[in-house]
Amino acid sequence: MDIPESDRIKHRQINFRDLHPERNDARTAADFLVAVDGVLTADPQTPIVLNISYDLTRTCLQELEAALHELGLHLDNGLLYRLRRGLYYYTEDTFRENAGCKRNSNCTKRVFAKRYQALEHGCRDPRPEHWRRYL
Repeated sequence: MDIPESDRIKHRQINFRDLHPERNDARTAADFLVAVDGVLTADPQTPIVLNISYDLTRTCLQELEAALHELGLHLDNGLLYRLRRGLYYYTEDTFRENAGCKRNSNCTKRVFAKRYQALEHGCRDPRPEHWRRYL
């Protein structure tokens, strides 16, 4: 499926909270995100504003912001930013689902669930299904 570049490439702005006057979250995030697969550019506009461009078939804003949160950076959670973020998450998730580039179906949660089911442990009920619902 051939997706036009104007639909694939997204240009977003990530805003950080101004917790400390000497903190430069945008520069830290830019240095981290440049190495991420799918991120084309990451330019800090101010110490708390980051302009980012990325390929939506490889990554999405929700994944990028989750990585920044794990890195210890604080995103601005004002009402306007949360609404904008929610709209971006929804539209990007819908686009990726329709384009067939959603996350791999062999994700780690499923792998661990299958492994757990295959193990012998005391968490299984040996009774047949209809007996379990009876009591």
